[in-house]
Amino acid sequence: MTRFLQRLAAPAARATSGALAAGCLAAGLATGGATALAPSPASAQATPSLMEFRWDNTKDYRKLYYFMTETARLKWSEYYLLLRPKDRQTAILKLTIAVPKYFNVKIDPKQVKLCYMKEGGMLARTKCESVIPATVEISADGTAIEIFPDTPVPDLKTIGVYMNLMNPFDAGMYQFNALAQAPGAVPISGYLGSWLIQIDPAVGN
Repeated sequence: MTRFLQRLAAPAARATSGALAAGCLAAGLATGGATALAPSPASAQATPSLMEFRWDNTKDYRKLYYFMTETARLKWSEYYLLLRPKDRQTAILKLTIAVPKYFNVKIDPKQVKLCYMKEGGMLARTKCESVIPATVEISADGTAIEIFPDTPVPDLKTIGVYMNLMNPFDAGMYQFNALAQAPGAVPISGYLGSWLIQIDPAVGN
């Protein structure tokens, strides 16, 4: 009789034990409780904090295309800031690039050129096809690049500003705004759009 009761009780005990284990597992998943039941957390890679400088986040913001040969901070890079025909409505008498004051880089006007650009893709890189004769001036505080073409630049082809400079120390986003003055009696510069430049942390930092 005793052996019969033991054999009868064994399946019930195993069922009860299984139910308890399932309950514990559910509780552990729901509450993050038991260490043995919860999966091990993945190791997070430490990266420097990023800073974003965005001047204009309104509905009138227009994104412009750009290309850089190097995006890591403190690396020499060639910048190609493009203006396609669809990005402008008139010829350009004067082009101004507003630079964030946090873009702590000394820009050499000798390393800035206005060009007719060839836009790159999968098989070819963006490049300056021909230089447009122009005078380049940098404001004293470095927050404006002013370009005066010798003759107004028509809106028939893709143009752009080429710059060769060292990327800033701080990684993050920097918004460069393009303003253009059209030929005419009223010397007013209109907003064309913005290049949102991304500077990445250096590899290994």
